Amino acid sequence: MSTTIAGRTAAGAQHAAPRRKARARPAAVLTAVAAGALAVAAMWWANTPAVAGLDGWLTNAGRLCGLLAAYAITVLLALMARIPALERGAGSDVLSRWHSMGGRYVVGLSVAHMLLIIWGYALTDRTDVVSETVTLNLAYPDVLKATVALLLLVAIGIVSARAVRPRLRYETWFHLHFYTYLATWLAFGHQLATGAEFVDSPRARLAWYALYLGVAAVLVWYRFLTPVRQALRHRLRVARVVREAPGVVSVHLTGRRLDLLGAEPGQFFRWRFLTRDLWWSPNPYSLSAAPRPGELRITVKDLGDQSSSLSGLRPGTRVLAEGPYGALTPARRRGRRVLLIAGGIGITPLRALFEAIPAASGELTLLYRARTTDDLVFRGELEAISLARGAALHYCVGPRSAVGDPFTPQTLARLVPDLHDHDVYVCGPEEMTRSVATALQAAGVPRRRVHRETFAF
Repeated sequence: MSTTIAGRTAAGAQHAAPRRKARARPAAVLTAVAAGALAVAAMWWANTPAVAGLDGWLTNAGRLCGLLAAYAITVLLALMARIPALERGAGSDVLSRWHSMGGRYVVGLSVAHMLLIIWGYALTDRTDVVSETVTLNLAYPDVLKATVALLLLVAIGIVSARAVRPRLRYETWFHLHFYTYLATWLAFGHQLATGAEFVDSPRARLAWYALYLGVAAVLVWYRFLTPVRQALRHRLRVARVVREAPGVVSVHLTGRRLDLLGAEPGQFFRWRFLTRDLWWSPNPYSLSAAPRPGELRITVKDLGDQSSSLSGLRPGTRVLAEGPYGALTPARRRGRRVLLIAGGIGITPLRALFEAIPAASGELTLLYRARTTDDLVFRGELEAISLARGAALHYCVGPRSAVGDPFTPQTLARLVPDLHDHDVYVCGPEEMTRSVATALQAAGVPRRRVHRETFAF
């Protein structure tokens, strides 16, 4: 283990605070989602005057599961619609975790809906479940489409499972998720054609149309039209590509009126480089420097097919950028003192924060973990920022077998006096961010002061 502490001198340049923007609080978002689920359950209750017999209980349980699954899939789509207030308030990694958890509920509820309905109808018709399955798919309107939708959802759930996801390229996993839109469209007709809540209730049908069309409008606006509008307005292009460390390059981008993007240090964009090999897949990369007039910078480590190709980008290459996204910004800070903890390429958003987050001399500290000295990206820049701003900079370098756990509560408390009074920003591999958050809480840092993003999607 090696540790370097840069000097503390006069405070550095001040950065103007960005204009305050709407941020949806996570608790408020979850409350709204729960309220919607209760409203759906109330709609089922209002259309279920009485339940009698095993077949009735099974069928109505299936109806409720189907309604909740249909509602939940709109929630999943809204969470991934890249709504700015959600992205700034909850953060993309939190939204991704909610989306992943919600996806399991959607698949589970959809499968339960199918099995319960088939079983209930089979008892009512006094037949076996195989015959009833065939009858439902061939004789009832839009049920076959719903079956296809269910199979698509199950397939997407399988490729998103933890045991399978790491085996897939990011680009493959990303594009497979577009089948969620097809599954949603196929299932929607089935809901209105056979759902007891909608057949005789124009008001319920209107509410369901409003829900689905509203989510569709948000998706089209933020995921498709907004990137096109930004591309036409800002005309982003690659200015130059700079090698920072082995397998790590920085891409400098120029464009017009970039201040209108409203990007903040710590945020990221989804970048689509318009070359023959890269145009078809947007990948998330953080800003590695505070936004400057006419220039943005991202820094990328060679972790896959697309990231390895960025070193060969030519100046002038046109770029589409979706964003900015992410909640790891100065606006989340609650106190005066700030601690930044970076692991590996997770230094990229924290490098931007280290430069720009408002803090007086002696109130800003960066801890940077890397396996080797060659893996220390931006070393010269970080030390220059540290000197200019009067900030403390610590490196922990070496394999885990040699240095052990560098982020124990005792180590953190020794390196950072009055640790419990700090706002802490953490970015790095998922295992590291989780262990650091645990250590910080053990050291007395309130959970509300720990702001983290996992460098993975």
